[in-house]
Amino acid sequence: MPRALLALLLLIALPVSAAAPKDLTWSEMIPPDAAPEVPNMTPLHDLSKMGDALSAEAAPAAKQDMPNAPVVQSLDGQNIRLPGYIVPLEVSEEGRTTDFLLVPYFGACIHVPPPPSNQIVHVKSELGVKLDELYQPYWVEGPLQVKASSSELADAGYQMEADKIYAYELPE
Repeated sequence: MPRALLALLLLIALPVSAAAPKDLTWSEMIPPDAAPEVPNMTPLHDLSKMGDALSAEAAPAAKQDMPNAPVVQSLDGQNIRLPGYIVPLEVSEEGRTTDFLLVPYFGACIHVPPPPSNQIVHVKSELGVKLDELYQPYWVEGPLQVKASSSELADAGYQMEADKIYAYELPE
């Protein structure tokens, strides 16, 4: 009987270890045969236009250059871990966002034109994350879906129901 119990425990433990998320990079979300993307090279901080800063903040969001960029179909259903910055779509009264865009660099979709859709993940999370500091990068873990979605800010080529969201910290 103890051997049967040990075998059962091993069978139960195997799927847990197999479910560890794969670290994914943003470049892996672009098909290798995709045409090179030419980014909009508008300067992020043009000091000569400081007087226009407040009116720029009130202006509509910048237009996305590639809203239908090609995606990597083989990523569909993979359990992944991806670092990025959170662009909130909804924030609760408690200051938590449960619906957001994950993007590869700070300011995407807000201060500069959004990246191509294959560089945006639309994330939903039951618990959400408290956004004390929008400059903070995060790790987001969960199953990735190759599924387009649209928001007021940008079109995303991927979606995810986040299992975990935690602050990104550089290894020491």
